[in-house]
Amino acid sequence: MDIPTPIDLSTWPRREHFEHYRTAVPCSYALTVELDVTEFAEALRRSPRKSYVAQIWALATVVNRHDEFRMSINTAGEVGVWPVLHPAFTVFNPDRETFASVWTPYSTDFSTFHDAAADTLAMHRTATAFFPQGPPPANAFDVSSLPWTSFTGFNLNIAGSEDHLLPIFTLGRYVRREGRTLLPVAAQIHHAAADGFHASRLLNELQELFANPSWID
Repeated sequence: MDIPTPIDLSTWPRREHFEHYRTAVPCSYALTVELDVTEFAEALRRSPRKSYVAQIWALATVVNRHDEFRMSINTAGEVGVWPVLHPAFTVFNPDRETFASVWTPYSTDFSTFHDAAADTLAMHRTATAFFPQGPPPANAFDVSSLPWTSFTGFNLNIAGSEDHLLPIFTLGRYVRREGRTLLPVAAQIHHAAADGFHASRLLNELQELFANPSWID
C-alpha cells in the first residue's frame, strides 16, 4: 500500500509559505486557461482512443511529475508526498441527470491506462451511487468534465478545505477559434502546496503533451 513520504520541514524551501497559507491565511486559488489541443484532437480523430480518457491521462501524467501536487497531511499533522496519485473522475448518467465519481489506477503507459479507464466508464455509466466502487483511495485527485459548455472562469468554493492539498481539475467543451481547437482547463490549487509558478509549470507541461500527442498511437 502506498504511503506518503514525509517532508523534512527543516530543509524544505517552502516551509514558511506552507505554514502561512495553511494557518495564517489559508486559501486556495483557481486558474483557468484555454489550452491549444488542435494536434491532440486531430490525433484522436484518427484513433479509437477516447478523448476524455486521454485528457485524464495527460493530467495524471503531469501531476505525477511534481511533488507539490501529490502532497497530503496525515492525522498526526505530518506533511508528506504520495509516491503516485490516481485520477478520480466523473461519469454522467443521462437518464438520472446525475454523475458518479470513479477512479482507475494510474499507469505511465497510456494504452494500459486507457483500456482500464474506458472499461471503468462503461461499467459505471448507469451507476446510481455517487461512489459505485466505494470510497476512492486517499491518493486520488479529482477530475470533472463539463462537455456541454466552454468557460473562461471556474471556481470551487470548498468549506473546511484547509488540509485538502491535492489539486482539482475541471475540463470544458472544446471551442474553435481562428482554425484552432481550444480546451478550457480549470485548476483549483491549495496555495500552501503550490504557488503560481508551480501551477504555470503544470499547465505548460500539459500544453506540451497536447501539442505532441504521439503517445496516443
